[in-house]
Amino acid sequence: MSEAATQEPAVDPRTVRRAVLASAMGNATEWYDYGVFTSGAIATAIGTVFFPGEGNAVLKSLALVAVGFIVRPFGGAFFGPLGDKLGRQKVLAVTILLMSGCTFLVGCLPTYAGSYSMGLGAPIAILLLRLIQGFSTGGEYGGAATFIAEYAPTKRRGFFGSFLELGTLAGYVLGNLVVLTVTLSLSAQQVTDWGWRIPFFVALPLGLIGLYLRNRLEDTPEFKHLEATGTKPKKAPLREIFVRNWRMILNLIGIVILLNVADYMLLTTMPTYFTDTLKINDNTSTLIIIGVEIAQMALILPLGALSDRIGRKPMLMTAAIGFIVLSWPSIKLMQSGSTLWLVVGFAIVAFLLVLMLAVIGSTFPAMFPTRVRYGSFAIGYNVSTSLFGGTCGVIVTALIKSTGNEDWPAYYLMAAAVIAIIPIMRIPETAQVPIRDIDTADQSGHLASASR
Repeated sequence: MSEAATQEPAVDPRTVRRAVLASAMGNATEWYDYGVFTSGAIATAIGTVFFPGEGNAVLKSLALVAVGFIVRPFGGAFFGPLGDKLGRQKVLAVTILLMSGCTFLVGCLPTYAGSYSMGLGAPIAILLLRLIQGFSTGGEYGGAATFIAEYAPTKRRGFFGSFLELGTLAGYVLGNLVVLTVTLSLSAQQVTDWGWRIPFFVALPLGLIGLYLRNRLEDTPEFKHLEATGTKPKKAPLREIFVRNWRMILNLIGIVILLNVADYMLLTTMPTYFTDTLKINDNTSTLIIIGVEIAQMALILPLGALSDRIGRKPMLMTAAIGFIVLSWPSIKLMQSGSTLWLVVGFAIVAFLLVLMLAVIGSTFPAMFPTRVRYGSFAIGYNVSTSLFGGTCGVIVTALIKSTGNEDWPAYYLMAAAVIAIIPIMRIPETAQVPIRDIDTADQSGHLASASR
């Protein structure tokens, strides 16, 4: 391997920080939406005002969230290869505007009944917005992770990559804080009548800030290197993605099953599990979740930096084994009836999750060559997310209600962890491997440089 191939381009540290912030803002905007949509009070209000009639209002709202995940693989297959052809920056500017715009417009919609209503058109309109939002989200995460990984210096890729999921947690905490402020300031009836709209309006300024930051940046050094050397794909490389990288895409899907089941279990399913199943007050539930997530935010950057020293795979494997061993005891602690033990049980699984969150921003982009990095990541990630992440809340809630067994969150986590162990073992360790060296992937999808 020549020295020219492995020499890392010099990037101004301030530009790296701006790139990281611009990428993390998109993730924060995406997860702000989930934080609002899945909080107990807002989920109940959405299910009530858009889908009146018999049935659980929270389950209706969670189903609406899940619907958006159906189209995420299509969004990944559209925006991902497009980002490999046109550039990461251009595509990411579009996705953040679509995501935040759709969330904002939910707050503007007429409801099914009442003085500002449109009857059957209301559930159809919110369904369409969730589909558009899901489609745009399909192109967001893979691009944002790629953007950070291609800007970050090799020796600190784990540290800078962890900012991506710091954005996830920050967006979700902000969503919960806005909802908490609304529910504490208004009566339950006021929240149902009109107060539920307020948190959705906040998404637009978040998206506009992210758009501004992204438009001030040039594309990544690695994409510009492809342009300079004439190796950039001339058309969206969808066929190349599957022919050369299908094995690594399958590994990605297997790991993302655990990541997303754990992520969506804790951040979108547990709020309603606490209120619906464990009968905890909405505001108490929100405060517990916010507190644990702030602790995750405090840990994620040091853990990302740790992965630069010890590697990504040891942390991923620790998390997977931990979920197999500790998920059921943790759920039992949550069911104990004691608020203290509930917090302890929730904190255990939250710590296991943050071990994964700290390293995925640096692990997943480094599994693929630069030419097809955005598309390969976006397709594999969103197929797995669509099948196992977005459906998590609906399936677990429905299983609990149909069987009466409140341990289903633990069983679901344990099964996902068993599946993830094999691909974690199979992927190469890419800590300390220059991102440009990933272009040496051979026809079987193995990274030649990772074995050095």
